[in-house]
Formats: sequence, structure tokens, C-alpha cells
Amino acid sequence: GRPLSLTLRELQLLVTLSTHPQRIMTREELYAEVWGGAPRREDRSVDVYVSRLRAKLSEVLPDQQLIHTHNGIGYRFSPDG
Repeated sequence: GRPLSLTLRELQLLVTLSTHPQRIMTREELYAEVWGGAPRREDRSVDVYVSRLRAKLSEVLPDQQLIHTHNGIGYRFSPDG
């Protein structure tokens, strides 16, 4: 019930992850969906935006971790853990 202020990219990232719950999405898939193309080599945009999004979500939902990291692969949205 608390407001959440997100940038457009953060919102797009959250929507993309949440419309594929429990599925591990690669950084490349997320970049293509949110930024509309292939990431440049060594681009860390997805990681930076996931970090920002997690920080904002933890302010309004401190007892929940919604976005899970799968090292070397990508991220998974899981509202129930």
C-alpha cells in the first residue's frame, strides 16, 4: 500500500521480470526487452538497474526479496522466495 517511485527503465525491468515469474532471464534477454537491442560487451546496465530496483523495493517491502540473482546467468522474479 506504499507508493513506489521508479524510473521508466526500472518499471520496464520490473514488468519484464514479473511477467515471467520463476523463470531465470539472462542479462541479454533483459537488455533486449528493456533497452531494445543487444548489450555492448562489458555493459553492466542490467546489473546496475537491478540493484537500484532492489533498493527501492526493499524500502517498501523490507521483509521480501523479489529479485534473485543466478550467478553467471541472470535474474529471476519470485514473489514467494
